[in-house]
Amino acid sequence: MTRVTRDFGDTMQKDAVPAVSADVAFASSRFPNYKIGANNQIVDAKDSPKVLSMKEVVARETALLLEQQKRLSVRDLANKFEKGLAAAAKLSEEARLREAASLEKHVLLKKLRDALESLKGRVAGRNKDDVEEAIAMVEALAVQLTHREGELIQEKAEVKKLANFLKQASEDAKKLVDGERAYARAEIESARAAVQRVEEAIQEHERGSRASGKQDLEELMKEVQEARRIKMLHQPSKVMDMEHEIRALRIQLAEKSKRSLQLQKELARSRRAEQSIFQLFELDGTEALGSCLRINPRSDNAPELSKCSIQWYRLSSDGGKKELISGATKPVYAPEPFDVGRVLQAEIISDGQQFSLSSTCPIDPAAGLGSYVEALVRKHDVEFNVIVTQTNGVEHPSESIHVLHVGKMRIKLRKGKSTNAKEYYSTSMQLCGVRGGGNAAAQALFWQAKKGLSFVLAFESARERNAAIMLARRFAFDCNIMLAGPDDRARLGS
Repeated sequence: MTRVTRDFGDTMQKDAVPAVSADVAFASSRFPNYKIGANNQIVDAKDSPKVLSMKEVVARETALLLEQQKRLSVRDLANKFEKGLAAAAKLSEEARLREAASLEKHVLLKKLRDALESLKGRVAGRNKDDVEEAIAMVEALAVQLTHREGELIQEKAEVKKLANFLKQASEDAKKLVDGERAYARAEIESARAAVQRVEEAIQEHERGSRASGKQDLEELMKEVQEARRIKMLHQPSKVMDMEHEIRALRIQLAEKSKRSLQLQKELARSRRAEQSIFQLFELDGTEALGSCLRINPRSDNAPELSKCSIQWYRLSSDGGKKELISGATKPVYAPEPFDVGRVLQAEIISDGQQFSLSSTCPIDPAAGLGSYVEALVRKHDVEFNVIVTQTNGVEHPSESIHVLHVGKMRIKLRKGKSTNAKEYYSTSMQLCGVRGGGNAAAQALFWQAKKGLSFVLAFESARERNAAIMLARRFAFDCNIMLAGPDDRARLGS
């Protein structure tokens, strides 16, 4: 910016300055305030609208920014900073234009002073005093213009400072917006991941629901059945009538079954009697488990049984399959649990002649034996009082009481605290009814604990003897062992 000094050069020719009339009068005691308008035309400031000073503009913008800072978002704040920066740039441009106008004012003042100095040398008297007064006014105006220039320089520095501040704030706002945008993107990605996890959980729940649908349907069916049962319970008279009818039908069916079996047995006996009119032997005894079947001669012409060869067989109920009973070679045979539901047959050979005797019907089970065995199966170990009649085929002289333990894993025979035998179930163990032995055969069994050690045991009743056999075979089967008599295991396996 150019300052006005006292050293003025001769910038125009003195001859070119026209004479100033003595009647010249100035409208104001100060130099008028002009403004350079469009097309470099001088415009009077009085005709233009009021223009705010740069300090007022900056103060107003700053107040607006401070007022709106708390309620503006980050993006709005950044936009506001950018607008402020643009306003500061605009103010800087206006300051530059004002500086150019001030320079033009200095040029005009210098030309005017030169003209007045030239005029001063040409006039005298009162006109000369007026020229000197005009020169003094021009000098005062130059001083005032210089002071105004100082203020403009200070305002320019403040505007520049504010522009730098706004520029820095704009950059900070942009960084903040970028940071917020990155944070928002991270939050969006996190939300997407969370939504994906929720969708996977929902799909898993749907798959589990479909899998449990069948189970729910079964449970619903059970509930429906239970509801029907409860509904039936609310009609006791109808249910009781149905129960009485079912009970009566069962009783009638049982009676008719018994009657049918009796008729079949009587018919078989009558047929056997007709066929055995000319036979020399007959089979006597109850054909049921727990009894003894005995071969008796029918006439005096029958040969002695002691001189005959006897062999007992098991036949299937339809008479198809025939099994030899190993060791059953005596005139007396006590049926065992294996014989239930089968027909027993005895073949007698004497002097080259062969006689055959058969039971009239399959061997019947003992009444109540099945439920008795089922009650014993629940126990871990069952004890039976027995008497040892033979040991390894030799008669046992003592008739003292022994205890036979039939357990889930082994069989043990003891007398008091002394143990005679204790063996786990194995393929070498054998257990069956005694094949012969007179009337006591129905209460005795044969037990081979292991090879080289066997016993014949007499029980207190035929029921306990048959229960011990069935229980031991049940426990042995649970251990994957088929417990039977001599040669019976091979036939059962085949």
